[in-house]
Amino acid sequence: MAIHPIDYRYGTPEMRAVWSEENRFRAIVTVEVALARAEAAHGMIPPADAETIAACAGRARPERAKEIEAEINHDMMAIVKTIAEVCGDAGRWIHYGATSNDILDTATALQIRESLSLIEEKLQRLLSVLLDRSEETKTLVCAGRTHGQIGVPTTYGLRFAIWAAEVGRHIERLRQMRPRVVVGQLTGAVGTQAALGDAGIEIQETMMEILGIGSVDVSNQVVSRDRYAEYFMLLANVATTLDKIGLEIRLMQRSEIGELAEPFGKRQVGSSTMPHKRNPIRSEQVCGLARIVRSAVEPALLNNVLWDERDLTNSAPERVIFPEASVLTDHILKVMIEVLKGLEIDHERIRRNLMLLRGVNLAESVMIELTKRGMNRQEAHEVMRTASMEALARDRDLGQVLAGRPEVTRFISPGELDALLDPNAYTGTAVRQVDRLIEKLRPLCS
Repeated sequence: MAIHPIDYRYGTPEMRAVWSEENRFRAIVTVEVALARAEAAHGMIPPADAETIAACAGRARPERAKEIEAEINHDMMAIVKTIAEVCGDAGRWIHYGATSNDILDTATALQIRESLSLIEEKLQRLLSVLLDRSEETKTLVCAGRTHGQIGVPTTYGLRFAIWAAEVGRHIERLRQMRPRVVVGQLTGAVGTQAALGDAGIEIQETMMEILGIGSVDVSNQVVSRDRYAEYFMLLANVATTLDKIGLEIRLMQRSEIGELAEPFGKRQVGSSTMPHKRNPIRSEQVCGLARIVRSAVEPALLNNVLWDERDLTNSAPERVIFPEASVLTDHILKVMIEVLKGLEIDHERIRRNLMLLRGVNLAESVMIELTKRGMNRQEAHEVMRTASMEALARDRDLGQVLAGRPEVTRFISPGELDALLDPNAYTGTAVRQVDRLIEKLRPLCS
């Protein structure tokens, strides 16, 4: 019976497969085979036995390992015995010179490698969608908002571009961190490689070359968890960007704003009691699950603080946070890609909100021009502040108020005021910024 929602509600099949019990078992078997081959290459075990191990280890089954674990109460040794059983006489060399975490941590590296590949692919798809939407809306002027209040105009293209820039940085971070995080070890009980003799360093390097991953420079009994913490912080950072996007969509879908809307199916139900509802449930799910992903960061950091050459306090948390954070991050990436691809943009509502303050949100434009034409900047600010407050209090167009103020018309004619209060003329370099970013980030999409 399923208990965790990952089992039946959240997650893609491909990411769930990476962190499944079966794949974990196979990764461990793969590492044991690589160990045997590396040791054979350096004359520690007979090459024929290493080939037998390579040929037979795949017949080992996790069900048998569980049976043995129930008897001996040691998960890694149970797997060792399971592999040895199917390898005949060659099985005597399984796990030779290694300690549990040489195998377990190296297997984790294989899983992280798979996980990062899936996340990178989805980040690339997300970036592509954001760049497309940015290109599509680069001239779509809308009300900018700070502190939840309407400010000077911006464009939707710039908003999408800002999100795209974050995603681009996540792709760069992922690629930069991969060689630091995807590493294995073969250092023995306390890091000295004593059981391997003088060839320990070379055997470790050969083993990791066989697996196609990096090798630690030094370690104790475990790979230092600062590496894994970096993985979880990347996931948390990605999740937070998705949270940021989801929150903005939710804010813009509020009934009184109505500029954006998630895609809504023809037969989709918004509420069990209010038939009219069209709720941004996908974005809400993204924002909610991002909290769970971020919660993995603290235990990941604490897992780096172990007694002496190691203790076991990292083990149980990692069994939870690796699959949970990885699967949920992958899931919300998929959800947000779908939301953004189908995102509906209401141009009429955008224009209505942009003009809601009847020009008051363009007060800065007039202030800048007054200063250019000779008024002291601080005086210009005060003139525009009082004029704006009057326009709001009397529910009048700012242009009308300014046209009746000699201190303004001495510098700017009423006709010129109309041009200065046109929101389409006050978006600065927004379009150029978008074009420049698209050109820069498109190569990251492939």
